[in-house]
Amino acid sequence: MTDERPDPDQLLAKIKNEEIAAQRGKLKIFIGACAGVGKTYAMLNAAQQRLAEGIDVVVGIVETHGRSDTAKLLEKLPALPLRRVDYRGKSLTEFDIDAALQRAPQLIIVDELAHTNIEGSRHIKRWQDIDELLANGIDVYTTLNIQHIESLNDVVGSITGIRIWETVPDRFFDSADDVTLVDLPPDELLERLKEGKVYIPEQVAHAAKNFFRKGNLIALRELALRRTADRVDIQMRAYRADHAIANVWQARERIIACIGPGPANDKLVRSAARLANELKADWLAVYVETPALQRLSKRDRQYVLDHLKLAEELGAETATLAGSDLVATLVAYAQSRNANKFVVGHPSDGYWYQLRHSRFIDALFRFSPDIDVYVVSSKKLSRIKSREITFDNIKWWNYVWATVTCVVTALLTAGLLQIFDLSNVVMVFLLAVVGVSIRFGRGAGAWAAALSVLLFDFFFVPPRFSFAVSDVQYFFTFTLMLLIALIIGQLAARLRFEATIANLREKRAQALTALSKELSGALTVEQVVEIAKRHVSGTFNSAAALFLPDGQEKIKVAGTSSSQPVVDAAVAQWVYDHQLPAGLRTHTLSAAVSHYLPLKAPMRTRGVLVLEPENSLFLDQPEEKRLLDTFAAQIALALERIHYVEVAQDALLLMEGERLRNSLLSSISHDLRTPLTALVGLSSMLAGSKLPENSRQELALAIQGEALQMSELVTNLLDMARLQTGGVKLKKDWQSIEEIIGSASLQVHHILATHKLIIAIPPGLPLCECDPVLIQRVIVNLLSNAAKFTPANSTIKMTAMVINNKMNIVIEDNGPGLPPSQEMKIFEKFTRGETESNKPGVGLGLALCKAIVEAHDGKIHAENCISGGARFTVILPLGTAPMLEELM
Repeated sequence: MTDERPDPDQLLAKIKNEEIAAQRGKLKIFIGACAGVGKTYAMLNAAQQRLAEGIDVVVGIVETHGRSDTAKLLEKLPALPLRRVDYRGKSLTEFDIDAALQRAPQLIIVDELAHTNIEGSRHIKRWQDIDELLANGIDVYTTLNIQHIESLNDVVGSITGIRIWETVPDRFFDSADDVTLVDLPPDELLERLKEGKVYIPEQVAHAAKNFFRKGNLIALRELALRRTADRVDIQMRAYRADHAIANVWQARERIIACIGPGPANDKLVRSAARLANELKADWLAVYVETPALQRLSKRDRQYVLDHLKLAEELGAETATLAGSDLVATLVAYAQSRNANKFVVGHPSDGYWYQLRHSRFIDALFRFSPDIDVYVVSSKKLSRIKSREITFDNIKWWNYVWATVTCVVTALLTAGLLQIFDLSNVVMVFLLAVVGVSIRFGRGAGAWAAALSVLLFDFFFVPPRFSFAVSDVQYFFTFTLMLLIALIIGQLAARLRFEATIANLREKRAQALTALSKELSGALTVEQVVEIAKRHVSGTFNSAAALFLPDGQEKIKVAGTSSSQPVVDAAVAQWVYDHQLPAGLRTHTLSAAVSHYLPLKAPMRTRGVLVLEPENSLFLDQPEEKRLLDTFAAQIALALERIHYVEVAQDALLLMEGERLRNSLLSSISHDLRTPLTALVGLSSMLAGSKLPENSRQELALAIQGEALQMSELVTNLLDMARLQTGGVKLKKDWQSIEEIIGSASLQVHHILATHKLIIAIPPGLPLCECDPVLIQRVIVNLLSNAAKFTPANSTIKMTAMVINNKMNIVIEDNGPGLPPSQEMKIFEKFTRGETESNKPGVGLGLALCKAIVEAHDGKIHAENCISGGARFTVILPLGTAPMLEELM
């Protein structure tokens, strides 16, 4: 017995899928071979059972088609009112998705999954309405006929002879949580048709002769059974994988559908979709643009875009490749994507056309023997039509320049005929053909080749100045010359084509690189918005705008510009909420004139990109659409990066604030407690005892000293807070340094009572432009600091001088000096010269000095004196003092 354990990656994917599925509603589809088998009846019966179980059930929309038994079941269920729509002069009813979302039942009944909504509705198709209901957590019951599944559309059309235009993508059908087959034998269905239980009597005869033929019903029934059986097989495989019943082979099938021009390639696309579904394989739809296909008509090029778009709707990844060799390009791409199957088309009419495609298929087998090739037969498959040649689309100037080039070549070589041999003349003409082909293209090159042969015959081959030929060997020369010229011209034109394709790809890469480079340097959301709008507008020739969410998740346009697109805030909000594109060239709100794209980042959607292109056809081109998606992804990443930078900065500021607050509390707790305790004790002594006058005066002075210490502490705290927050504005004026120093020394005379202060200021010092109050505060703090950390009877010296047009104020003491390597650190907040000092203070005085001096564009530094003690130097810019008349 083997120990079968689930693969960890699969288990993780299963858990993730279950989390996503838990948030979405459950979809149950009642499918049948055709109308009348009882799908709606079975759905309403199931809804009544759920209602009886206590589930909140409501009917969104149900079409009874005049069937009385269906109408009776409908009467027993609560229903939402339908939305009235005026369309082409008629009042029609439609499912009201907004009412359904507002009602938010547990289960809603929405009939006819493939229905096309009336123009102007939110979504083009009803299945998109249902998808939105599911995204909002509402369970849905719906019905579907087998002919409405997209990949079976052409099969049903070939069986019944009737083309069905309303279809549902296979991926949406396969995403259903439950599919119930409602089956009825063909004979019983025909009997119901005769009894009027399928259509009203007026339509019965027409239906019986067309769609409801017995052969058609049998074939449709088989399709329904097979498609339902495929789902059962999927459920079985999922069960075995979930329960580790058998090992899962990790290799995946991958199919490449080779798309060509022409209207019949939709059969190839649908065949590839069915094959991919049967094999449970990934599949890709690829179109290779060769030089030959560059001459396609606009109609055939539109066919290619339509087929690629159809493949995307059926779940394929699409790509447009460029190469000179169709087979080599396809094989190289298949090898790069590890694909093991090709699906190609083959015409069933036209011998030469069949031969040409057979050679293509044989080449695929020959160059890729390890890749299977599936051939889809079709009439009129990929009939390539070149652009219709008319006088309007011929570039006549190219042919004029080709003619001039050949004539000039003939005239130049005619003068050298006595020197050059005829074989060398031929080489000169071939060189001219190469130049014309590279510069003016294939058509002008072919004309130059033919004209060169004629000119060579007329001017150089004897008899000269005549088209007659004396030697028949020259006919071989003419033929060979023409062939070589045409071949060289073809190769040159191909080289030109490949250079053009390479240039387009280089431009796309450069555009993406330029966007990424600028976005990487953006530091604000405003910069990202400006960069995004400029690059999107320039690259896609569109007016662009960005919508960004506010704090309430409401989308608002970011910034304005002269080329603002036509925007609808409601559409942008829907795109942001649902994270899906909408607007122009989409299936949602397609009537909008602008294209709306969600900016999806790894963590969440960051906004909506809106662009109004001058030519919207590029939105159908896979390469351009992928480039636009890449632009949107880069913009979203930049917005998310800036968001998390701001989050990190806020967190850092919060942590720094918390650290400073803790440091402040721990620093001032002791320094506030000590003077407060002293104040309480001294005031108690002063109030509670009868002391002599001199003792009372001493106590009063002591109280005053403690109060001044507290006042200094609080003043430093307040001043530092104001400087840090920008609350202090400098009031500069031309001041005398002598006066500032004198005022500061008077302010601290009581602190310096036990110290000797020496002030040495030379006469004639110039005025200094500063804020006198703040500079005085710096000097007071430095003097107080010197008095605090030096012993009594020590000397403090203060001088001022001008050095290099800067005012230098120096304060020296003969105390213990500064701790080693702490000369600059002592200017940081809450840093003290002695970590365990019993001196009062929280370490803010010097930090405040540094902040004030730097606000004056000055500098302050500290150092130890050679003879002992500390020296503090304040350097202030002096500037040019005004004249005396200016001061008066």
